[in-house]
Amino acid sequence: MDSITLIATAAMGLEAIVADEVRALGYTDVKVENGKVIFEADPSGIARANLWLRTADRVKLLVGEFKATSFEELFEQTKALPWSEYVSKDAEFPVIGKSVKSTLYSVPDCQAIVKKAVVESLKQSHHIEWFEEKGPLQRIEVAILKDIVTLTIDTSGTGLHKRGYRYLHNEAPLKETLAAAMIKLTNWHPDRPFVDPFCGSGTLPIEAAMIGQNIAPGINREFAYEKWAWFKPQWHDLALQEAEDLAKYDQPLTILGTDIDHKMIELASNNATEAGFPDQIKFKQMQAKDFTTKKEYGVIVGNPPYGERMNEKKYVENLYRDLGETYRPLETWSVYMITSYEDFEKAYGKKATKKRKLYNGNIRTDFYQFWGKRPPRK
Repeated sequence: MDSITLIATAAMGLEAIVADEVRALGYTDVKVENGKVIFEADPSGIARANLWLRTADRVKLLVGEFKATSFEELFEQTKALPWSEYVSKDAEFPVIGKSVKSTLYSVPDCQAIVKKAVVESLKQSHHIEWFEEKGPLQRIEVAILKDIVTLTIDTSGTGLHKRGYRYLHNEAPLKETLAAAMIKLTNWHPDRPFVDPFCGSGTLPIEAAMIGQNIAPGINREFAYEKWAWFKPQWHDLALQEAEDLAKYDQPLTILGTDIDHKMIELASNNATEAGFPDQIKFKQMQAKDFTTKKEYGVIVGNPPYGERMNEKKYVENLYRDLGETYRPLETWSVYMITSYEDFEKAYGKKATKKRKLYNGNIRTDFYQFWGKRPPRK
């Protein structure tokens, strides 16, 4: 097995960022589609992609793709794929599915047919009649879009946003993958100050610290592929060693997270310690409007309240107005805010240099970017 096709799934609007991350790993055969980035790799790429992709949701292994408009076609073409190369005889292989704008629209039926076809294929290859499915998890997905069937196996297990450092969080946490994407969309460099005025459980400051010190986001967690019979342990070990070699643990950082709620500050501090940053990130209880600094060329990135409920509208308007007044004197600082509130610029009192549509879970938001003066060239 020299070359495999991998699919990194992505939230809507983040595909280009995921593609940049894939290319940064050295993979050149990269194709970007809605919600996914497809690339060719050798099998060790499964480990490298899972360890390093900060903004992708999952990494899936492509088993096959074909057109099918009848259940018979779906069964026969699924059965013809080389399942025994990937699925061991003791594996647990549930089938999940989705179908969009396709003749075969009944997802439960498609799942059942794919499951049956995989079982028949494995029976012939493994020469057994019954599969106990008590071994490693190899979750198969059948995704049908406009009659094109894509069959994959999930290599990640738990979603990639689960870095392993955030055991506790606030009610509406920012997903780690979105937080990383927001930071990557800024002009921040690790030698500049970074501030999150609404830090909650600390996701943005922790993701910034990981980016700043070039720490692979998946370095402290486990993945589904590690238990697979055909996946060589040395591929994972080499990827871990590479991550260790590339980390810049001695990179100094100036990162501050503030929140109005003292419980959040305690929570964020605990999460930062769990992530390996007990001293590199400072957390402070304060209102966003009380922020002052003598530092220059810093970056403020925030996920403020959106005012989704009617009774919160006046509160967020006042909050955004206060933010505009607080940050206006900071001419060298750049400010980045994500919110679903459509009149943000009006309340903030300034037109954004740029804005970008992003999705925070199911909420459509805009990422407002206010660029400060550029630092002088060194």
